[in-house]
Amino acid sequence: MSVTETGATIWLTGLPSAGKTTIAYELAGRLRTEGHKVEVLDGDEIREFLSKGLGFSREDRHTNVARIGFVAELLAANGVKVLVPVIAPFADSREAVRKRHAAESTTYLEVHVATPVEVCSVRDVKGLYAKQAAGEISGLTGVDDPYEAPESPDLRIESHQQTVQESAAALHALLTERGLA
Repeated sequence: MSVTETGATIWLTGLPSAGKTTIAYELAGRLRTEGHKVEVLDGDEIREFLSKGLGFSREDRHTNVARIGFVAELLAANGVKVLVPVIAPFADSREAVRKRHAAESTTYLEVHVATPVEVCSVRDVKGLYAKQAAGEISGLTGVDDPYEAPESPDLRIESHQQTVQESAAALHALLTERGLA
């Protein structure tokens, strides 16, 4: 007799280079060690494979978030902990994903990785801030394109004030509190 695992979508939103993906992979490792089924839907990989051809207009960003939300809900409904480190800059797009999960009775948690743009621009993991400053790109979320921070996320992580391990532990504590870990 197998135990049915409760799935959930854990959406990590924040600016580019905030630490979303790093925290997601740290937590994924811990959850897997504990025996959970886990998937990470990395925003860059999704754009390469599932949302190839989409640009960065508001409409394209909404479509991208909706696609990711659909896949995340499908996995979560089947007992997978789905970690989604995706910027999702617009509150209405994130709310549409939350509503889809609610309609399917699937757990959805929103986590704001609240790293200030000044810190993100120093980290600049992908060189986006440097390219924007040099005029090579425009439409960088949080710089010259809007980012609507969540008003009341399930958890706010200030990744610039703690280690990756501490950030992942805070998120794990939330999952434990909600009966998901």
